[in-house]
Amino acid sequence: MRAVRYHEYGAPEVLRIEEVDDPTPGEGEVLVRAAATGVNYFEVQVRAGVIPEPLDRPLPHTPGIEVAGTVVAVGRGVGLDRIGERVAGTVGAGGYAELVVVPAAAAVRLDDRLGEHQALALLGQGATALGVIETAEIEPGDTVLVEAAGGGIGTLLVQLAKRAGARVVAGASGAAKRQVAADLGADATVDYTKPGWTEEVGPVTVVLETVGGQIARDAYSLLTGPRARMVIFGSASGVPVEITSQQLLPVGASLIPFSLGYRPQRWPELARRAEELTVRGELTPVIGTVLPLAEAAAAHRAFEDRTAIGKTILTV
Repeated sequence: MRAVRYHEYGAPEVLRIEEVDDPTPGEGEVLVRAAATGVNYFEVQVRAGVIPEPLDRPLPHTPGIEVAGTVVAVGRGVGLDRIGERVAGTVGAGGYAELVVVPAAAAVRLDDRLGEHQALALLGQGATALGVIETAEIEPGDTVLVEAAGGGIGTLLVQLAKRAGARVVAGASGAAKRQVAADLGADATVDYTKPGWTEEVGPVTVVLETVGGQIARDAYSLLTGPRARMVIFGSASGVPVEITSQQLLPVGASLIPFSLGYRPQRWPELARRAEELTVRGELTPVIGTVLPLAEAAAAHRAFEDRTAIGKTILTV
């Protein structure tokens, strides 16, 4: 089969499509012939060597944690009736390939009302967005700053925060991403890569923080009110959120880490809820770049150039 692999960490060009042996499903696993796979910024950071490979697997490495396609074989302990089932699922790695082994419990039957691309946009990022909104406990009257509002999770958060009755300020780099956020219902947009950006925002009661570094510190300074809070669910800059006591004490807003990633049993439930909202027309996953598997390097380059909008998909 064909798979995208890299033999060293580095620039997007280290990603190459290669012929490798077909995988075999083990006990409790299914083999999925992929129709599409999702691309996530996490994979970009691992490939670049910004963050360590979480499974500590040796190189060469095939990235990819999301896949949608059809079950073509099953391992021991999995019913033969699953063969032919259209599924979307998450894996530890290996999603950029024609055939992907997925834990049977993580291979969720695709809703017939959704296509593979929509399912991938909701599988991990939809579940995360819903979990972040729940953690933030957003209410009517809140003013919410959504960071990375042009990305896969951010575009969903803008919609979900509006649905909860909040005034939404969308933070994103560049005019194109700001326009997408505005089209999705953001009341205001701001480019937080520009000096003095906080002066355009004004006070907020909630920050949905996923960038880290100086942007996180600047965003924290905007928080005001007795229930002001920052929910932290990422650090896309590669620099963690560091709020010192010198800043924390005068602002006094709560710092809330988002812990869904440590409770994997909630992922299927939240992903199904995201799918149902989409089917009902209450949530619109934004599908941005769609490229063939062989162009994985171009997909990664778009993330690094800050031009990726919404969900990036590789077709297989």
